[in-house]
Amino acid sequence: MIFDKRSPVYEQIIEMYKQKIVSGDFQPGQEIPSRRELATQLKVNPNTVQRAYKEMEGLDLIFTDGNSLSRITENQAKIQSLRQGILEDALLSFIDTVRTVGMEDEAVLQLVETRLKEVQPK
Repeated sequence: MIFDKRSPVYEQIIEMYKQKIVSGDFQPGQEIPSRRELATQLKVNPNTVQRAYKEMEGLDLIFTDGNSLSRITENQAKIQSLRQGILEDALLSFIDTVRTVGMEDEAVLQLVETRLKEVQPK
């Protein structure tokens, strides 16, 4: 993973995990690497990963049972809420871009409908 210098690394780790959760790359209840292991994989300070994991636990994205490895949340409502939030953020960003270039709403809707028909689902 290549980190962006504009935001803290721990926040980028959290975003990476959110993306992997909503995309299905991480399954509910799946064990995730230990803090030290992930720090080694990403070549970052273990304290950075610790902070990301602590934040993700606070957001109920992951949970840790005793001394076991942390796991991805099994809360389907949380996963759905996360998915909805990511989609809304992307949509708002898209709308901002469209408004910046001055496209009319009808033209945008027509373009989106056309592209949706062209793009094959995964």
